[in-house]
Amino acid sequence: MSSDLLIVASPLALGLAFFFAAALYASVGHGGASGYLAVMGLIGMAPVEMKPIALVLNIAVSLLAFIAFARAGHFRVRLFWLFAAASVPAAFIGGWLQSPDPVFKLILAAALLFGAWRLVSNRNVEDQGLREPPLSAILILGLAIGFLSGLIGIGGGIFLTPLLVLFRWTPAKPAAAISAAFIFVNSLSGLAGFVTKGGAIPQLAWFLLPVVLAGAWFGSSWGSKRARTPALQRVLAAVLVVAAAKFATY
Repeated sequence: MSSDLLIVASPLALGLAFFFAAALYASVGHGGASGYLAVMGLIGMAPVEMKPIALVLNIAVSLLAFIAFARAGHFRVRLFWLFAAASVPAAFIGGWLQSPDPVFKLILAAALLFGAWRLVSNRNVEDQGLREPPLSAILILGLAIGFLSGLIGIGGGIFLTPLLVLFRWTPAKPAAAISAAFIFVNSLSGLAGFVTKGGAIPQLAWFLLPVVLAGAWFGSSWGSKRARTPALQRVLAAVLVVAAAKFATY
């Protein structure tokens, strides 16, 4: 379905879906790309349109989320730059490439399921239990997450945040702050790769931009000050599972 047709057909429903996706994701320091991709996939948009729209919206939402979490004192500069140095070039290459349709759908399904798992796991670690991440692990994970993020049109937060927390490299809120900045730079790099290859940004991205900015402001203001949103995360996780099933079986 054409993105221009969607603007005319159901602007209110589409706007509400993207507003709530941005608010929920920003509340945990994410840009929301996997949520936007889920919505666009469920309404039948083509992958070639989905990727640039998700990246544009991701850039805006992750920036607001980063500002909120950084102002609350949760940002860890060194850990962010180590991951970003490895991921940004890989995200550019992934954004430049366009994977075949069946491969895209399978990768996206896996990413959405991973995002659902991350949303329901919601684990925290205490400062005294933290470990220093090996540089080799940072470089390998940064490269892998960056490339995959650029390829399918996400920022990588759904992969990075749970890894930071589960490996006890940082507590949950600093992980959200690092991931928000990580998502921002990877989404910029992925979009640059897409545009460099001659890709166009659909009109729908600019229609949805103020909607997701409003959602991001609400969600990030809330999430940076309040630690838990388990019920809302479970609802969103269920939506991602449904979308992943659609992509895997289409």
